[in-house]
Amino acid sequence: MQVREINIHLKRNFTKWKKFLQFNEIQVFSEKETASIDKTFVWEENGEILATGSIAGNVLKYIAICSKIQGHGETFNSLVSKLENEAAMMGRFHLFVFTKPQYSQSFQYVGFHELAKVDQGAILESGTSDVHDYISSLPHFDDQDNSKIAGIVMNANPFTKGHRFLIEKAGKENDHVYVFVVSEDVSSFSFAERYELVKAGTRDLPNVTIVSGKEYMVSYATFPAYFLKDDQNVGRFQASLDGTLFKEQIAKPLNITSRYLGKEPYSKTTDVYNEELSRVLPPDVEVKIIDRKQAEDQDIISATKVRAAIANDNIALVKKYVPDTTLEFIKNNWSELQTRIKEGSIK
Repeated sequence: MQVREINIHLKRNFTKWKKFLQFNEIQVFSEKETASIDKTFVWEENGEILATGSIAGNVLKYIAICSKIQGHGETFNSLVSKLENEAAMMGRFHLFVFTKPQYSQSFQYVGFHELAKVDQGAILESGTSDVHDYISSLPHFDDQDNSKIAGIVMNANPFTKGHRFLIEKAGKENDHVYVFVVSEDVSSFSFAERYELVKAGTRDLPNVTIVSGKEYMVSYATFPAYFLKDDQNVGRFQASLDGTLFKEQIAKPLNITSRYLGKEPYSKTTDVYNEELSRVLPPDVEVKIIDRKQAEDQDIISATKVRAAIANDNIALVKKYVPDTTLEFIKNNWSELQTRIKEGSIK
């Protein structure tokens, strides 16, 4: 077979590539799924596609091999090896793949390590640095194994009085608290900005440690679910896989025995996420869902309201929702933040 790179963003290539994948039971081709693809390779014979695989950031996706190929395993090995080599030439040495559970073992045979698996899918990684390196890089405590340790995962877009309230509560009820800040840059406030705002807003809390979630706290925006048949399952599937990964790869080695979540009165998506974590994490990790912090007039605080206030040029409302450290940053970057939010290029 001949291996060549194609540009799937060209209509003629996309149509043929999509038809092949649909024949091999991959049905989802939303713009969100395909826009992130950097490179696509096809294995052809006499102009007919017999296998394909793509690179999107540090994720391998849309991998499929026609069942009529003899030496299916050998072709799979060559396909993955080709994608890994191409990714390495792009400077990407730490790779992930999301796949159906029945294909997890195939990826393990070619050097991938399974991070988590649920009924609908699995996530695996290969290369350096891996999850063990990530855990080793985090701050540890002398009394780690004998301490009561909690975990919180937050986007903090931006950091509000509500986030501070959740962290304070966890800090009062535990010996140590890890706050994992989602690292993907898919928000109005960049990761670097969000991370620093969380650190600045909790600097006075001695038993709270702020860390990056790296690639192990997966956001809604970049979660690949192209291999699912029912789009309605995506939210629960992500939450289930995310929760399983957290429990098995993060909480266990750090001795995290509870995870704190903010109750979500506005977003059904986040509410479903909380429900799924409450199902997946116990009994190893206790789930504590805390009522949202309210302002003095009983108005529930949310980062969404902060972004809306910035867009509407209402600094007084921003001040109502955020601590002084966040307020200072917003004031100093008012015009830039307004532009980002109004353009809607990032959320």
